[in-house]
Amino acid sequence: MNKSVNSSQSTFFAGKVVLVTGAAHGIGKGICEAFLKHGATVIGTDILEKELLEVDKEIGGIERKAAFYTYSCDLTDESNIKELIEYVINYFNRIDVLVNNAGGVCGQVHQPVEEVSAEAWRKIFSVNLDAAFYTTKAAAPYMKRQNYGRIINISSGAGRSTSLTGIQAYASAKAGQIGFTRQMAQELGAFGITVNNVAPGFVLSNPSTQKQWEAMSHEKQQSLVESISVKRLGEPEDIAYPVLFFASDFASYISGQTISADGGLQLF
Repeated sequence: MNKSVNSSQSTFFAGKVVLVTGAAHGIGKGICEAFLKHGATVIGTDILEKELLEVDKEIGGIERKAAFYTYSCDLTDESNIKELIEYVINYFNRIDVLVNNAGGVCGQVHQPVEEVSAEAWRKIFSVNLDAAFYTTKAAAPYMKRQNYGRIINISSGAGRSTSLTGIQAYASAKAGQIGFTRQMAQELGAFGITVNNVAPGFVLSNPSTQKQWEAMSHEKQQSLVESISVKRLGEPEDIAYPVLFFASDFASYISGQTISADGGLQLF
């Protein structure tokens, strides 16, 4: 745990307690850094304990006006999720923002649908959709008690259209997460809780996305970049910024929505 003061940091989210899942690298790490820079108290969680400790050393050790904490957790295990949320409540007495970022393709690459095993299908659903359900289910009662909450799910352009790399389970799980976002927005809105979604484009942010990128031919890589309006792949901070917007009071009248943070890859 690290807690120190630097007056140059923004206090926009001062007093807010933010839980970010999938914080051990890439987009999750970038989201943690963004909230820290704007004064929040941030808890980053991931099953990758060693990598999470490295993140703690890297961004928790920098002088900040806010505090960064880490908690290793298997987000596919509902009992682990309950323990995580209890830790947050017992330690901080509230949870203001939940960012369901944990997910990914679990190291998988495209296979013809007839070759996809049930185990491979379920693994992707477990990490991408089940985990978001478990964390939302566990955090919602405390947000209701506060009559305030911001839940931001991180889906994918695959959930709004199709998977660039043809992974059927990933596209389906992310589409399901977008549907879950809409349903939770309707259910929780009366309690002062908004639920929104950020759909990233292709971001080289972790070993799985690097593996996907390397599985493409050079020609396909170039074609992908050329198909993006801004002519570049995304960076973690490109995803963190719309997350900050949804978590802010500027978005207090916005719920059930999805922002595509993809550089103009999918224009709809």
